[in-house]
Amino acid sequence: MSADPADLLRQHGIQVTAQRLAVLRAVAGQPHTTADGVAEVVKAEIGAISRQSVYDTLGVLVDEGMVRRIQPAGSPGRYETRVGDNHHHLLCRVCGRTADVDCAAGYVPCLTPVDDMGYEIDEAEVIYWGRCPECMSQARNENARRPTDATVSTPAGNRGDGGAARPRT
Repeated sequence: MSADPADLLRQHGIQVTAQRLAVLRAVAGQPHTTADGVAEVVKAEIGAISRQSVYDTLGVLVDEGMVRRIQPAGSPGRYETRVGDNHHHLLCRVCGRTADVDCAAGYVPCLTPVDDMGYEIDEAEVIYWGRCPECMSQARNENARRPTDATVSTPAGNRGDGGAARPRT
């Protein structure tokens, strides 16, 4: 969001209030945040604001096309100010980090179905799921620290067989 938030609100015919400005700045400052995340940022900036006011403001901003709402499966809605293009998202299954990724084919809607069933398609929404680099690195580090089966020894008294090795039959 490079333009002044107050000017953006006015351009869309939305009354400029401290709460609306704070919500818009919160979404711009933390793309892909949830409504609860927006509420926390706004409360820190301007003090008291009701959760309902945050939801109402986000709804107005989405309706006016100033903010985009995405809702990955199993996740609360997330908000961003990158609107007007057909970009997609990468979502980490481990930590939930979300990142923008440009359209795979480079043109709208960037995915053409085999059969459009008579629809006029103007947008495709794609979410790529996986693990972010930090979560993969952390998993690799944890695996490197774990002993392998070959290095784990079980004292005779802890085998559950009274300490006597029994041949398999």
